[in-house]
Amino acid sequence: MQQEEEEMLVPHSDLVEGPQPMEVVAQVESASTVENQPVEDPPSMKFTWTIENFSRRILVFPKGNNVDHLSMYLDVADSTALPYGWSRYAQFSLAVVNQVHSKYSMRKDTQHQFNTRESDWGFTSFMPLSDLYDPARGYLVNDTCVVEAEVAVRKVLDYWSYDSKKETGYVGLKNQGATCYMNSLLQTLYHIPYFRKAVYHMPTTENDMPSGSIPLALQSLFYKLQYNDSSVATKELTKSFGWDTYDSFMQHDVQELNRVLCEKLEDKMKGTVVEGTIQQLFEGHHMNYIECINVDYKSTRKESFYDLQLDVKGCRDVYASFDKYVEVERLEGDNKYHAEEHGLQDAKKGVLFIDFPPVLQLQLKRFEYDFMRDTMVKINDRYEFPLQLDLDRENGKYLSPDADRSVRNLYTLHSVLVHSGGVHGGHYYAFIRPTLSDQWFKFDDERVTKEDVKRALEEQYGGEEELPPTNPGFNNTPFKFTKYSNAYMLVYIRESDKDKIICNVDEKDIAEHLRIRLKKEQEEKEDKRRYKAQAHLYTIIKVARDEDLAEQIGRDIYFDLVDHEKVHNFRIQKQTPFNLFKEEVAKEFGIPVQCQRFWIWAKRQNHTYRPNRPLTPQEEVQSVGQLREVSNKTHNAELRLFLEVELGLDLRPIPPPDKTKEEILLFFKLYDPEKGELRYVGRFFVKSSGKPMEIVEKLNQMAGFAPEEEIQLYEEIKFDPCVMCEHLDKRTSFRLSQIEDGDIICFQKSSPLESAEECRYPDVPSFLEYVHNRQDIVMQQWKKGQVAVSFGNLELFICGAYMRCPTEGRFTWF
Repeated sequence: MQQEEEEMLVPHSDLVEGPQPMEVVAQVESASTVENQPVEDPPSMKFTWTIENFSRRILVFPKGNNVDHLSMYLDVADSTALPYGWSRYAQFSLAVVNQVHSKYSMRKDTQHQFNTRESDWGFTSFMPLSDLYDPARGYLVNDTCVVEAEVAVRKVLDYWSYDSKKETGYVGLKNQGATCYMNSLLQTLYHIPYFRKAVYHMPTTENDMPSGSIPLALQSLFYKLQYNDSSVATKELTKSFGWDTYDSFMQHDVQELNRVLCEKLEDKMKGTVVEGTIQQLFEGHHMNYIECINVDYKSTRKESFYDLQLDVKGCRDVYASFDKYVEVERLEGDNKYHAEEHGLQDAKKGVLFIDFPPVLQLQLKRFEYDFMRDTMVKINDRYEFPLQLDLDRENGKYLSPDADRSVRNLYTLHSVLVHSGGVHGGHYYAFIRPTLSDQWFKFDDERVTKEDVKRALEEQYGGEEELPPTNPGFNNTPFKFTKYSNAYMLVYIRESDKDKIICNVDEKDIAEHLRIRLKKEQEEKEDKRRYKAQAHLYTIIKVARDEDLAEQIGRDIYFDLVDHEKVHNFRIQKQTPFNLFKEEVAKEFGIPVQCQRFWIWAKRQNHTYRPNRPLTPQEEVQSVGQLREVSNKTHNAELRLFLEVELGLDLRPIPPPDKTKEEILLFFKLYDPEKGELRYVGRFFVKSSGKPMEIVEKLNQMAGFAPEEEIQLYEEIKFDPCVMCEHLDKRTSFRLSQIEDGDIICFQKSSPLESAEECRYPDVPSFLEYVHNRQDIVMQQWKKGQVAVSFGNLELFICGAYMRCPTEGRFTWF
């Protein structure tokens, strides 16, 4: 389940430390309200009841479960006694009742597949303990706290094996974190075929990128919803909105998203064959009027709307909301209307509709601001809505005198968008009947299920539900609980426009370049799926060469030798003998098999990663799979190797000489303090008994220095968590200096003191320290490209070179 509450939902059993609960048992069939009697600082409490042979209990931690919040969980009490592999899905809510003002009760709901591993689920941070124990808040009255639980046991759908396409013919949308509100809206718009067809006909090109084009992103999304066999991702669409990952984890306003999306599409449709589609589908008009009672004066103003906001509070159904919408307000007394040429006059003020759109979107005002509490609250009152909505009722009382009475405003319900939860968060989903048949479907993120009309309508009215008493040991008063899942948006389609709007949409409505692009994407996705399915049969061998080190060091990396993600890799079947793999390398790099020697990489205790030893002849006759298992425990999914190639005088590969125990393979980096540059210059073997002074001439040759040039040598030891780069004594043997295979020696010219003072980083250690601490910042000038600048962590400053003066410049993080 995607977690959308601000508190993390966790199984209580994962919290092994802290207070252990004590148990109080009460048997009830469906739901239970239990008042906690005063107990002397209880660590926690449990309440148990049974639903369909499953015993459940509430686990309450009045002092918090290692947090400063009240903790509550729903638990399967007899989980240890249930048969192996048991599983039961349930939607449930837990609440702490406000005994002073019930509408301020704290309730949170979720859903969970209970099983052996996760037999309890709930909220570690249900509500702050400071709120719970504050007498003025109303949650704790006379040392009594009232806890409610509402549990709905549903038919178990195996999340992993359930196939929405197979079961319903439709697929869902993946949730990026808190995008279920967007998913329900997108499914609603997609299932208005005329809208989908118009989106397909919007002009896009093969050079457009979905992440930068809302039309193309929406076309791509709709195509996949229509032709994919599994749920569809929305990341390209949200990127086209300009959202980053953080935005995708924030719940936005659905109405605002709907309006912004339609406005952007409307703008993109201008000058195209589908210009005006948004208005044709969703735009209606109403007339605001003020009419004087005692003089002949009337003021009117025509306004358009794409959706209507209807009051829920104080209204029993949609008709009552429309009655309230057109309710006449009298302007009299201190509130008289100032009419031109007539002065202050008694008047009537109201709204009447000139025309309704073919697709009528009704936003139900489920949320309002509570001035007493200085916070937003959710209105969970019962609010009914019909399958058929007649806005011509009572001789067209909602219509203005100028309305076209020949248009029959009889509407059929198409979609019910639902919010389940409270004002601080919850879950969104939609009930839709795509063809306006009797069959409803529930679109709940990735999952689509068939539902009956009762689930889509009556169960989304909200209000309270009453359960009869079932246990003679308790008070026989019927138990009522508030339903926190209810409709917040309705979509109706006008009967007379039904055939036009519920039209056929097929591939001929989709641009050829889009079909080609998306089919190619689907093929690539299928290739990746097959690749992953067969991954256990193969080993990835990543081969680093001198060319890779020379290309990366000083550009992409500075520490260690290579980024293995950027070297050539081979996908080889595990049973392939390593000697056959060497033939593949010969074909790829043009290096004869007899000229190849491979080294195994090893991660050292100081977190560096270096070539450790060459493969033995015995290892090279093993299979690739065997070699991976014994040689590379750090990166067990792949085999990482360094390919040593020796060159002859003609610069052609030659067979490498046998390596003796006395020889050490070293890698060398050259630092230029005047340019502030570090680069790889090569590798060679030295004798462990030898001294660095013996290789100075060879290093000078590699660097292009004069043979007698004085140089300084440093050993690059580690860089995590801090840089360690120590001066190497040229008169001490490599063995005494503890130099071994794979070590890195950095060297530079021995600069005079006055020359060193002119360099910002005069030696290897200071340069590596700078590289380790620096931050790369991209500075962008509006309409003038961008400039990349690097600053050290310890000397971060704002450079004024890119601004004429402080008042004319601005720095923006992006």
